[in-house]
Amino acid sequence: MATSLKNLSDYTSDHFIDISDKRFGLVVAEWNREITDTLAQGAYDTLLKHGAKPENIFRNTVPGSFELTLGAQLLAQHEEIDAVICLGVVIQGETKHDDYICHAVASGITNVGLKFNKPVIFGLVTTNTLEQAWDRAGGKHGNKGVEGAVAAIHMLGF
Repeated sequence: MATSLKNLSDYTSDHFIDISDKRFGLVVAEWNREITDTLAQGAYDTLLKHGAKPENIFRNTVPGSFELTLGAQLLAQHEEIDAVICLGVVIQGETKHDDYICHAVASGITNVGLKFNKPVIFGLVTTNTLEQAWDRAGGKHGNKGVEGAVAAIHMLGF
C-alpha cells in the first residue's frame, strides 16, 4: 500500500528466487487504459529485471477491473502458469460502484489463488481521484505494477 511512509516501487530483492523458468500471467483491465498500461509496463520491466524471460510473460486484457477475477482464473487454471498478476484501476465516482467493484475483485482474486494454490496478485489501484491513480502508476507513490511483480516473486519463493 502506498502511503507517505512507503513507496510502491521500493523493495529489497535480497531473498528473491531464480525466476528464469517461471511463467507469469498479467491480467490487465482496459478501463483507464493509459494508467493500466503503465502498471503493466512496471510489472513487466520488474519481472525482466529479476530474470524472467519475455517469452514467459503473458499479457491478457479484460474490459474492466470487475473482469480481472475471471481473467485470473482462466490463466491460473493452466499448470504452466506459476503466478498471475492482476492490474486495474477503480476511481471513486458519483455512485458507490467503486465499493462493490473493489470488494468483488478482492474476494475473487483471493479465491482464485486459493483454488489453484498459486500466487494471484491483487494489483488494483483504488483511489478517490485520477491524480491519485497516476501517483500510484509511476508517480510520487511509485508503481503498483512493480509492487505486484515483486509480490509474485516473493510468493513463488514462499
